[in-house]
Amino acid sequence: MTPARRLTVALIGLVVLVVVGYFAKDLGGDDTASPASSSSTAAASPSTKVAAGKSGQNVPGQTSGLAVKSLSELPKEAAATVKLIDKGGPFPYPSNDGVAFENREKLLPAKDSGYYKEYTVPTPDSPDRGARRLVVGSAKEFFYTGDHYGSFVVVDVTR
Repeated sequence: MTPARRLTVALIGLVVLVVVGYFAKDLGGDDTASPASSSSTAAASPSTKVAAGKSGQNVPGQTSGLAVKSLSELPKEAAATVKLIDKGGPFPYPSNDGVAFENREKLLPAKDSGYYKEYTVPTPDSPDRGARRLVVGSAKEFFYTGDHYGSFVVVDVTR
């Protein structure tokens, strides 16, 4: 087999693996989070266990497989947003805050539509809402993203 043909076969095999993997991830069908749903969540699992052990309590959402961070580790605006959520507002972007988060990226545990609500975490000096959000589940689990849903961490709002 020529080197060019070998490269072509390898590339076709790689494309087939990617396509099969893409469709296979949606075949699970259960509502629990799969640690294999993304490579970053699998690597984050040990951090979750350590964080839960340090605080001595269960953090809502820690079973998602995402890393757990204390609220104090996040930008200070996140703590202000948590306070607003607890009070029920008023929010800086009333037409965008408290609306349903659809989890299209499938990085959070799969739940029924309307389970998650999203809130803006203001970004100083940003001309718009910025990329930072808190997503809150109906069971009071808090998730933070600093990159507009590209990645999430579970937030321990008690620390």
